[in-house]
Amino acid sequence: MPNPRDPHTVAVANGIATDPAFRSVTPPIYLSSTFAFPAYEKAGPYDYTRTANPSRDLLADTIAKLEGGAGAVVVCSGMAAIDVVLSRAPRGGLVIAPHDCYGGTHRLLGTRQQCGQIELALVDLGDPAALAAAMARRPALILIETPSNPLMRVTDIKAIVAQARAVGAKVVVDNTFLSPALQRPIAFGADYVVHSTTKFINGHSDVVGGAVIAAAKEDVEALAEWVNIVGVTGAPFDSYLTLRGVRTLFARVERQQANAGAIAAFLDNHPLVRAVYYPGLPSHPGYALAKVQQAGFGAMLSFELTGGTDAVRSFVEAIEVFTLAESLGGVESLIAHPATMTHVKMGAEARRIAGISDSLLRLSVGMEAEADLIAGLEAGFAAIKG
Repeated sequence: MPNPRDPHTVAVANGIATDPAFRSVTPPIYLSSTFAFPAYEKAGPYDYTRTANPSRDLLADTIAKLEGGAGAVVVCSGMAAIDVVLSRAPRGGLVIAPHDCYGGTHRLLGTRQQCGQIELALVDLGDPAALAAAMARRPALILIETPSNPLMRVTDIKAIVAQARAVGAKVVVDNTFLSPALQRPIAFGADYVVHSTTKFINGHSDVVGGAVIAAAKEDVEALAEWVNIVGVTGAPFDSYLTLRGVRTLFARVERQQANAGAIAAFLDNHPLVRAVYYPGLPSHPGYALAKVQQAGFGAMLSFELTGGTDAVRSFVEAIEVFTLAESLGGVESLIAHPATMTHVKMGAEARRIAGISDSLLRLSVGMEAEADLIAGLEAGFAAIKG
């Protein structure tokens, strides 16, 4: 049996030069919606692309190897990935989720609860008493988002897995912010890992997609059956583009997090910044845990401006290099205002409870020159001063 390959090699080389027809180095795209049966009552390895497709299967295999899972399913969006993994909870089963999760996840969970499909407990996973009380209700599924979106709170995966095992629950970790380049939750006992592959895995802001990786083979099979039933599998061309993005994942993330670290230090010392949320700062409450659990601190950070919403408006209208837009993880740098963008549907009270203020801005740091990024931020600060 060959030795397992380093994840850097897997990202670059998985599937290279395996084309059985013409020995193409880059794996081909199989755009066909349907495949010929070899004979009557005899199916080949592929019959219909909703069910299985070689291009999508190669992406799934690559992501599963990067995450250290038994397999993966590739779906049409990150939200589809979250919804697919929710299907693993029994009807009416309790799902524990972070109170400060991504706005789209918060909306989906609330809607599924309203439909009577799940019972929901939104919990501060950093509050031992609140978590213990929720665990006592014997949940079916526990969702972790670490670092959290947008406040970059770090959750101890191993500790929650231990508590989950004691009550018979399964653990899902949203690893979108770090990608398998910087965090591998299955190594800490997670049962599932979910990704919006739109973000760092693809890395070029030109594909919407998602993935669910499972630690156990039987869970992979159940997920594959379900995504075929509901028809949310990813498209072949999207899979090809995403795999193309995976090839440069480690190189991109390395550059992006170096830029993010420099920006966090710059913001941490700026008089117009009230607080910076970045696990790479020693002052961050999750710094010590992040050093153990993560292979790096990532390229996402948030900060609060002084001066309220007037300052926010002036800042985002004057900032340079950074683009005001939703999403994250691309090679270009983006800035978002969670209260009016990614988390607007949570509502003001839910945002208040989560700690997402109207003065909070979220940065997805790209691969531009560090000096240009900091100069772009300075342009925003200059508008506030003026």
